[in-house]
Amino acid sequence: MSIWGKIIGAAGGFAMGGPIGALIGGFAGHAIDKMRGGEAGEGGEDGTRQIAFTIGVIALGAKMAKADGHVTRDEVDAFQEVFQVPPEDVKHVARVFDQAKKGVAGFEAYAQQLAGLFSENPAVLEDLLDGLFHIAKADNVYHPAEDQFLREVARIFGFSEHEFARIKEAHVGAEKSDPYVILGVSRETTDAELKSHYRKLIREHHPDTLIAQGMPQEFIDVANEKLAAINDAHDRIRRERDQK
Repeated sequence: MSIWGKIIGAAGGFAMGGPIGALIGGFAGHAIDKMRGGEAGEGGEDGTRQIAFTIGVIALGAKMAKADGHVTRDEVDAFQEVFQVPPEDVKHVARVFDQAKKGVAGFEAYAQQLAGLFSENPAVLEDLLDGLFHIAKADNVYHPAEDQFLREVARIFGFSEHEFARIKEAHVGAEKSDPYVILGVSRETTDAELKSHYRKLIREHHPDTLIAQGMPQEFIDVANEKLAAINDAHDRIRRERDQK
């Protein structure tokens, strides 16, 4: 079953507290009568984490899109690209998106709940931030209010200013970005250290690893984009060093 079907059935199978739980109820309520006795309550702890992740990102994505004062069609389309929303579920996801975008106030509560759920899986939280950056860039304007929003979400997630700068660097474009910043290494890093660190990043951000830690399959494009950025940065460093 897709993550969307699990969410629709969630309110009939288990209760989740906090702001994410409230949005689950709002999402599922329209379909509970239809789903009772059907697909509710599936997934156990892993299913719960995937549902919480998805609803939390819908909420933060909506608030991210509203952070600069208005939501553009490009930002909504970017959200649907990140999540691979099936056509038959677009209206359901839009209902949650619309409910959550009523203002930036309160986004901290969603970020805090997600930070607690994935405190031992920072790579999942990092990929979540990458998805928000994708939405922020969709209208070709990276607004200062969006930067402030993302910086605060990163802080709540437990990332330092240095780590936020590293995550942000992957989104400025290959022609402008510093590959050393993207990988989080210095120019003094030895070839052996670079190789070891690169392999560690690949393991941490491999889609299979992230799905096992609670990222839904529907969010997989973000993980693949992260891997592509890591690989590109590593290749650029290797080419630079080979030329010396």
